[in-house]
Amino acid sequence: MSKELAIELFGYLGSLLVLVSFLMTSVVKLRVVNTIGSIIFMTYALIIKSYPTAIMNFCLVLVNLYYLWKMSHTDKTYDFLEVDDEESFMTYTMDYYKEDIEKCFPGIVLNHHEIDRSFVISHEGKPVGITLGKRDGDDLELILDYVIPEYRDFSIAPFLFNKLKEAGVKKIIYRGPTTDNHITYLNKVDFNKVEDHYEKEL
Repeated sequence: MSKELAIELFGYLGSLLVLVSFLMTSVVKLRVVNTIGSIIFMTYALIIKSYPTAIMNFCLVLVNLYYLWKMSHTDKTYDFLEVDDEESFMTYTMDYYKEDIEKCFPGIVLNHHEIDRSFVISHEGKPVGITLGKRDGDDLELILDYVIPEYRDFSIAPFLFNKLKEAGVKKIIYRGPTTDNHITYLNKVDFNKVEDHYEKEL
């Protein structure tokens, strides 16, 4: 491969990452991928001495870094509502995000007879998280812990765990389906793998 072709492919990679970033529903992921793409494309522009393009991408990097910093240093305020899992508000939210729930929890089967705790987490009146579980003494077995894509920045998890702790829950158990992303989340929020399931002490 010639040097010129390698440089050109490098530029295409930067452009591709910038374009792909706009397909992401998570604002955090969008800005991270966009930043990486902009850095690559800025480097490419400097190599080919296209300074206006390099300056534009440098500015994009600064804008993305600013908003990433702002998002990580802004405390969102949430509301915690306990509801019946078959209430119209809950069923509407579940139906609205049905495809994404099935994508996050492939093969999940919700048996309403097993669910005796249902919570909705909202932000400024908008439902952003759904938690379904079964209480057994001080333990809560999670059946579903879903957060809509725009709010997957780990800010809901500590809020949820604190509220469950206030409600008397001492241990959370999860036995449901997992994906690589979900396992990353469980590890991030300090769940421990115990045989065939995950546990978290509150």
